[in-house]
Amino acid sequence: MAFSKRLIFAMIFAVFAIVRPSEAALDAHYYDRSCPAAEKIILETVRNATLYDPKVPARLLRMFFHDCFIRGCDASILLDSTRSNQAEKDGPPNISVRSFYVIEDAKRKLEKACPRTVSCADVIAIAARDVVTLSGGPYWSVLKGRKDGTISQANETRNLPAPTFNVSQLIQSFAARGLSVKDMVTLSGGHTIGFSHCSSFESRLQNFSKIHDIDPSMNYAFAQTLKKKCPRSSNRGKNAGTVLDSTSSVFDNVYYKQILSGKGVFGSDQALLGDSRTKWIVETFARDQKAFFKEFAASMVKLGNFGVKETGQVRVNTRFVN
Repeated sequence: MAFSKRLIFAMIFAVFAIVRPSEAALDAHYYDRSCPAAEKIILETVRNATLYDPKVPARLLRMFFHDCFIRGCDASILLDSTRSNQAEKDGPPNISVRSFYVIEDAKRKLEKACPRTVSCADVIAIAARDVVTLSGGPYWSVLKGRKDGTISQANETRNLPAPTFNVSQLIQSFAARGLSVKDMVTLSGGHTIGFSHCSSFESRLQNFSKIHDIDPSMNYAFAQTLKKKCPRSSNRGKNAGTVLDSTSSVFDNVYYKQILSGKGVFGSDQALLGDSRTKWIVETFARDQKAFFKEFAASMVKLGNFGVKETGQVRVNTRFVN
């Protein structure tokens, strides 16, 4: 009898041991009583901003990715730099994120409706879901209850996966955030509504190697098109670049179809086709958009749980700690 009790307790302990506290604390209904209008306020703010600026969806989705990949999903990407500290938002990979004003606007409205209740981290997570859905992508219930971080350092943005990464580097980077190979390929599909400046891919267009001027994995005609968008002249506009797939305002599976055609913009995108660990996933999503949508929603929930802070502050102002 004693043995049976010990066995039961051991089994119960084992069950709780494999559930991370962050996963146990987050709840899709977290604000149902304390701020029932929260998601409606965020959605209306995001929708209005998107109508005004079609680049908002890509920027808010990138904001979510970059925030979660540094210190977990804690809205540290929103904090301003100070005299003594350069913050994440001013790190080189985040210069093109922008659209911080959308989160600031939503947060101001939330503070009027429900003071000191909804965290900035949750606003980013909900906004990321909303831009995907508004662009024609899947909907998922965002788990909520995150707290906001108080530390933001630009030098930590070097830990973000780079557009030049090979598959092994991508796998390692995502695994460090508790994400699988399939999660990595799935979340890369967020590039379907993305835009990139020339600096992130122009090394593929000329002087690629001692043998090849252009990256041989890139479609030649596509490379010529990109060269025209990224001329080597000094008078090239600072905003010169290209969309990451041909239907950049629509969340769909065209990103994967372009990779199959050698038209992945980033080296890290096209590399997914050249590795047996990832090729089959690219091929699956290219022919089955429903499968991509289902996996994307699941992977976004998984990423949204990474490094979540369950105790701490709910920032009143997105840009400053309380």
